[in-house]
Amino acid sequence: IAFNDIDAAFLVGAMPRRDGMERKDLLAANVKIFKVQGQAMEKFAKKSVKVLVVGNPANTNALICSHYAPSIPKENFSAMTRLDQNRAASQLAMKAGAKVQDVKKVTIWGNHSSTQFPDAAHALINGKPAVGLINDEDWIQNQFIPIVQKRGGAVIAARKLSSAMSAAKAACDHMKSWFQGTPSDDWVSMGVFSDGSYSTPAGVMFSFPVTIQGGKWSIVQGLAMSEFAKEKLAETGKELCEERDEAMAVCKA
Repeated sequence: IAFNDIDAAFLVGAMPRRDGMERKDLLAANVKIFKVQGQAMEKFAKKSVKVLVVGNPANTNALICSHYAPSIPKENFSAMTRLDQNRAASQLAMKAGAKVQDVKKVTIWGNHSSTQFPDAAHALINGKPAVGLINDEDWIQNQFIPIVQKRGGAVIAARKLSSAMSAAKAACDHMKSWFQGTPSDDWVSMGVFSDGSYSTPAGVMFSFPVTIQGGKWSIVQGLAMSEFAKEKLAETGKELCEERDEAMAVCKA
């Protein structure tokens, strides 16, 4: 009944990973949760519903949910990497002594996990290339990237709970962009079904830079990728394929 004729779904509840828990155990628990939610949406939600999965592992949970709601278009399912994007923009702004709203085109590639690739290569700060303004490649590779990758763990270590307000803000940002569109001079990061762009594995829920118009997202094409970036995309793509295969095995069990 909760999904009856809805336009937007925020799927927040998931089994958190606990000490000693293997990923396959986590996936097995979450398949049960997102199978039921997918089946319920298949029966009751509008076919135009926009679905945002926040509960971790978000990318693969979104994949599972879509699997059990086959009549809803795959492009209507997404996983949240906006929190990572917001964290990345904040780090760049602080390093450059700028305001976070002055940072544009920062990208999160791949999985919402510690293999994600926060990418500053195309980011702009007040219209100027962020990498040139910061002028510190060592900081970008050895501080910026791991800080963003591991920020969720740092939050848990500090407050003994996972992110709350920042995650809620990111979920609202994600849906606002999806419904209202992106500015002409910016893009946002969303976990969406990969079509193989940038040599990523097709059929996994992969975070890309996207532009949005009329409620439809499009992956930003033609971005130059360094060898370092290609390695990072391959690493996070490999993890997503492993998660997908494990999740699908649980679905069939």
